[in-house]
Amino acid sequence: MLSFVPLAGVLSAALFAGFGRCAPSSSSSSQSDALGVRGPGSCHTPSNRACWSTGFDINTDYDTNTPAGTLRTFNWEVTEHDNWTGPDGRVKSKVMLVNNQYPGPTLTADWGDTVVINIKNSLRLNGTSFHWHGIRQFRTNIMDGTNGVTECPIPPGTTKTYKFRLTQYGTTWYHSHFSAQYGNGVVGAFVINGPASLPYDIDLGPYPINDYYLKTADEIVLDTQRSPAPPPSDNILFNGTNINPAGSGGAYSRITLTPGKRHRLRLINPSAEHNYQVSIVGHDMTVIATDLVPVNSYTTNSVFLGVGQRLDVTIDASKTPGNYWMNVSLPASGLCGSSLNPAPAAILHYSSVPNGIPTNPGTPPPDSGCRDSLNYVPIVQRQVSLSQFTPGLQNTLDVTVDTSPLVFWKINGTSIDVDWDRPVLDYVLQGNTSYPASENVVIVNQKDVWTFWVIENLSIVPHPIHLHGHDYLVLGASATGAGTFTAADKASLKSANPTRRDVSMLPGNGWLVLAFKADNPGNWLLHCHIAWHISGGMSVDFLERVSEQKAQISSADLKAYNNNCAAWRNYFDHSGLHKIDSGL
Repeated sequence: MLSFVPLAGVLSAALFAGFGRCAPSSSSSSQSDALGVRGPGSCHTPSNRACWSTGFDINTDYDTNTPAGTLRTFNWEVTEHDNWTGPDGRVKSKVMLVNNQYPGPTLTADWGDTVVINIKNSLRLNGTSFHWHGIRQFRTNIMDGTNGVTECPIPPGTTKTYKFRLTQYGTTWYHSHFSAQYGNGVVGAFVINGPASLPYDIDLGPYPINDYYLKTADEIVLDTQRSPAPPPSDNILFNGTNINPAGSGGAYSRITLTPGKRHRLRLINPSAEHNYQVSIVGHDMTVIATDLVPVNSYTTNSVFLGVGQRLDVTIDASKTPGNYWMNVSLPASGLCGSSLNPAPAAILHYSSVPNGIPTNPGTPPPDSGCRDSLNYVPIVQRQVSLSQFTPGLQNTLDVTVDTSPLVFWKINGTSIDVDWDRPVLDYVLQGNTSYPASENVVIVNQKDVWTFWVIENLSIVPHPIHLHGHDYLVLGASATGAGTFTAADKASLKSANPTRRDVSMLPGNGWLVLAFKADNPGNWLLHCHIAWHISGGMSVDFLERVSEQKAQISSADLKAYNNNCAAWRNYFDHSGLHKIDSGL
């Protein structure tokens, strides 16, 4: 268990791979209608997206001010299917789906709304839990959806209700947090409508791009316990579809543009393992949000997406009408993932011309070593004083990999191993501070101060680092291979309104420095978002302001928590189900 004294986070940019195209197949449309959100007389118009409603706009500090919203209810069921024909035409032995959809249904709401999501678990043996990635869950930690931490898994045949308010806006996603289960298909987009830093005419909606495997996630977990090198993906899907590399099935995704219009596209990386670069032949993209943080518009010819990251971009349909490739490239090193599809791509189609297969493959972007950009400037500013940051052991998290005999990923020498039957929240509710070492607990007792953290990577593999319950300031990241953080590196950190995210890349054999404010009591995981790495134990659990956590839980939520845990324990004790990994 690591204890905390106030102390420091950051990152950097891009990627590469070979091009060339799979054989053409039939087209499919991926354009969604523009999302009409505000009522009559709204100021949120194509020419003024910065305005949202009276008193709320792009400059409003969403951590302290939230508009009135409505209550929205969603009813979802998680089901299991054998011998499922997937979107690229090939059969998978097993998938797990939300409402029988792949990806799952998009949850769409407005800034300030309260959402209620009723989850029925109709899986055969597995429990499940739903994490709402990037959602701050301000004083609703019990709704974070992290089994073994804030709840017991939902047992088969039962239903759990999640309820929380949307204090942020932008693009995110949801996924199960039961071992690597989301790699079997329990995943979907989450759109929170709000203001934007740039005018646009058409919202094309969420656009997930993810790795896709014919093996089940359960099988790959076992594979990666024997070898730290994961298998290559069988394909990369764009908005849930692609042709397969042999050209024998599936369909390219098509993004349809209206000539002369500006379009918003909400890019999401819900992969299990791949970090990649996205580029569009002949077109720039203008980034307007990173994760759930609106930023000053930033125009670039390619963008990087680590696992779990999102970028809202605008695309101007100002080029010669035609059909253009959207390309995904992976580094030649393979350290950010590899795929049996050598040239994953979708099609950008102008509506004024017939559908067709593009002929210009484009030029791969430079390989930047699996590092994301620190050039994004948040509109709602945050500042920290580096005088408050003293590098030292009490704020250092060292990442290592142990390969003997099985593969375990460790932070400060421990692989997290949660207890599904007894979440860490149980200890909090009982006032018991004897946290098991396997929970990898880090105590943060300070109130409303910036806490600084140095993450040092003692392996060659880059890691997308995700923090629950907060976005964080990315104060700096080393070059790949730079080694551990030293006192001299402090001068390179940026403290004046640095890039802010909920996922940032930790370079291989390098360091990442981040800061988050201790203003949200709860149990919050910080972990690598590569499914096989958190499955292998790469996580810590920040216990933030423990003494305040119990008081913020309503009696109704506490009753639901206890009832679900009782149902899970009764089920698990007689199920014959065995936990084979960290449980996360």
